[in-house]
Amino acid sequence: MHIVVCIKQVPDSAQIRVHPVTNTIMRQGVPTIINPYDLFALEEALRLRDKHGGEVTVLTMGPPNAEDTLRKALTFGADRAVLVTDRFFAGSDTLATSFALATALKKISETYGAPHVVFTGKQTIDGDTAQVGPGIAKRLGLQQLTYVSKISNIDLEGGAINVERRAEGGTQQMATSLPCLITMLEGTNDMRRGTMADALKAARAEVVIWSAKDAGIEDVAKCGLRGSPTVVKRVFAPGARSEKAKIIEFTLTPKDTADALLDLIFEKQPKLEAEITAAHAGH
Repeated sequence: MHIVVCIKQVPDSAQIRVHPVTNTIMRQGVPTIINPYDLFALEEALRLRDKHGGEVTVLTMGPPNAEDTLRKALTFGADRAVLVTDRFFAGSDTLATSFALATALKKISETYGAPHVVFTGKQTIDGDTAQVGPGIAKRLGLQQLTYVSKISNIDLEGGAINVERRAEGGTQQMATSLPCLITMLEGTNDMRRGTMADALKAARAEVVIWSAKDAGIEDVAKCGLRGSPTVVKRVFAPGARSEKAKIIEFTLTPKDTADALLDLIFEKQPKLEAEITAAHAGH
């Protein structure tokens, strides 16, 4: 069984600053981490490998120092790491990123064997779009299962997989054929602690590094800023709130507490009270 996990190196969101003049994110001096949502995908991939055998390949697109992120993934037990890095990728939005990763996945299939499952996290903490995973699936013609909370069963011989996914109002039971792409939901598992053997192996491992050409990307105009139709007008940090929180005493009865909460809400949103009153009057 071959599983590929797409991960991303992201700046630690707790330490991100916004430039006061240019309104751009200041990345200098900000430590990088593996996108936290991707760790749930990686752990699920490792669990499938442990149960069914095979290999787990981690893939990322990023600057040369993203190799550190891949080595971290290797310490958790991944078998192989592939870094796609090139100056042509600078400034890529989700459309250009999904193109580059999908092309690299084709190269991985040719080199190491076609994956049965491709995993991603549900989204990244720096972009929060949740578009790259579905974009990869669309480009490769893979069945896609998003916001998956549990893999119930996988039948490699029959080429099928059953999962649970979180949806508005409940949980859905879904089944589809392999190969497929899965975006894992947060809180679905706990990332294992890597063993000493895995750490030593990761330190000695050779990270496969591909340029755009090596990855099979022939049209670099589809990468980076040239291939990104998204335009960010402004990035800014939210201002500090001047108002202090109001305390509602828990000694009140449930009805009085609810009334107090509604009064606070309607104080901030007076139109909402009028709309609700009008809606009830209509009934």
